[in-house]
Amino acid sequence: MKKHLNTLFVTTQGAYLSKEGETVVVKVEQEIRLRVPVHTIGGIVCFGQVSCSPFLMGFCAENGVEISFLSEYGRFLARVQGPVTGNVLLRREQYRKADDLQFSAEMAKAILIGKIANARTVLQRALRDHGDKLNAREVELAAKRLAHYLELLREEQPLNVVRGYEGDAAHIYFNVFDHLIISQKEHFTFAERNRRPPLDNVNCLLSFLYTLLVHDVRSALESVGLDPAVGFLHRDRPGRPGLALDLIEEFRPFIADRLTLSLINLRQVNEKGFKKSDTGAVLMTDETRKTLLVTYQERKQEEIFHPFIEEKVTIGILFHIQALLLARHLRGDLDGYPPFIWK
Repeated sequence: MKKHLNTLFVTTQGAYLSKEGETVVVKVEQEIRLRVPVHTIGGIVCFGQVSCSPFLMGFCAENGVEISFLSEYGRFLARVQGPVTGNVLLRREQYRKADDLQFSAEMAKAILIGKIANARTVLQRALRDHGDKLNAREVELAAKRLAHYLELLREEQPLNVVRGYEGDAAHIYFNVFDHLIISQKEHFTFAERNRRPPLDNVNCLLSFLYTLLVHDVRSALESVGLDPAVGFLHRDRPGRPGLALDLIEEFRPFIADRLTLSLINLRQVNEKGFKKSDTGAVLMTDETRKTLLVTYQERKQEEIFHPFIEEKVTIGILFHIQALLLARHLRGDLDGYPPFIWK
């Protein structure tokens, strides 16, 4: 399970990955830059013009190491994986439950309780740590409004109403997100969430981190035998990993959003690390992208207390733990799905 802590990110353009014994070798211009034993990694993510030998692809598939190919700026292109693992009975139960709108509503409520509770904690932490540097009244009001939606989600609600609550809560949260940025305000402002493409520096960071979360959560779901394409909150759509998008909801605020704020407020990134294309899309430079990837990996190594299993775990293991808890719920071993709630 510990290998889910480590993802090998390859960003150097022109890099070539190959197999050498039990290791993954990364070469740039015929020079070996890195050797990594395959058992120490859970996935490989290649950005842009990065290629892999067929032997390496087969070797990684046999060892459960997924290879994902993204554009240079983080847009998902394709992935290579081995045979589907896990019990077919679990996946069949997942499909049956996804067709049950009442069950889907209950799952969606649990997921959103995790997401909204964690978003509220982000606001409360900002008030505690930087209350004198931000618009405390607006942030406090938003936190109270999110608490109201948490109460609503504890009542029985149909799926379409639950999904409406998700949109309302996201609007409340992102409406005050700009207040949480207390440094470099002239270059990092947040008016609204935008994507495909991101139109400002903050959304560029958020979108890239959300992409990394999807990759890690998708791998965790597949490792326990679940189909990442069939979700409960996110309904079926061709090419969309609905269940992976469901599961990242509880991780967005306390991993991706907090990391974005830290990078900006601690000046680990600056305006020179971003550029705007002719289409208006904002892109990161290679240096900024590498800073973000290193910081993301370091964040996954940090320990946190898991309130349901009552143990300290590393953040990188959380994805796998939540996938296991979801599988246990679908099998009937747990009465409900316990989302991860950050304290």
